[in-house]
Amino acid sequence: MTEAYSDFAAVYDTLMDNIPYDEWFSYLHELLIEYGINCGIIAELGCGTGNITERLSRSGYDMIGIDNSASMLDMANEKKSENNSSSLYLCQDMREFELYGTVAACISICDSINYITEEDDLLTVFKLVNNYLDPKGIFIFDFNTRHYYKDVVADATIAEDRDDISFIWDNYYDDENDINELSLSIFIKEKANNNLYRKYEELHLQKGYTLSKIKELINASGLEFITAYDAFTKNPADENCERIYIIAREKGK
Repeated sequence: MTEAYSDFAAVYDTLMDNIPYDEWFSYLHELLIEYGINCGIIAELGCGTGNITERLSRSGYDMIGIDNSASMLDMANEKKSENNSSSLYLCQDMREFELYGTVAACISICDSINYITEEDDLLTVFKLVNNYLDPKGIFIFDFNTRHYYKDVVADATIAEDRDDISFIWDNYYDDENDINELSLSIFIKEKANNNLYRKYEELHLQKGYTLSKIKELINASGLEFITAYDAFTKNPADENCERIYIIAREKGK
């Protein structure tokens, strides 16, 4: 899994300003409280620029943010300084992440799990989570479904033009391998020359998982599957959902 968002990192928060992070945080925080995680250490896999990490830190949790993009973590550390928080950011691949001890909970949202495109690798991630959770610790993560990639955004093009930044986002879904290919072109205005835009290109690959496959991998990892919700609701999830939240638990090493 190569580093994603390397060129996008510097403008990620600007272009993602339509994401209701406060609402996403509130939903996640409610789930943590519901399952008894009122305090303690939480590790976030695929933390990006720290939007959720820092919100949880402000709520009293001791946060560890893990991401394989050093550029994204640079942005996260800037927020850490601004918030005067104690968050610890680690540049690690979630398939090989290492912690200094166990944690009360692990989280992974914003479809970071979909960047693990091999089932064996995702099983490894789940096993590592189980290993680093406290006894009966909680794992909460979301993922975009196969249905979402295949039936909702397949072959779609999203473009946005702003004064200083523009982007073109082309999707292609490989149905045979359940891989969504996202080709991203970013145009950023040069500060020294208002007539010049510099182009950056990235290719992102994400796996379209089914709920049944995720359950299978959770059970194989040693984790205990608890429930699955249609994202941002308490409605039971099924294969027709676009984004699903999973709650699992450590059940003994």
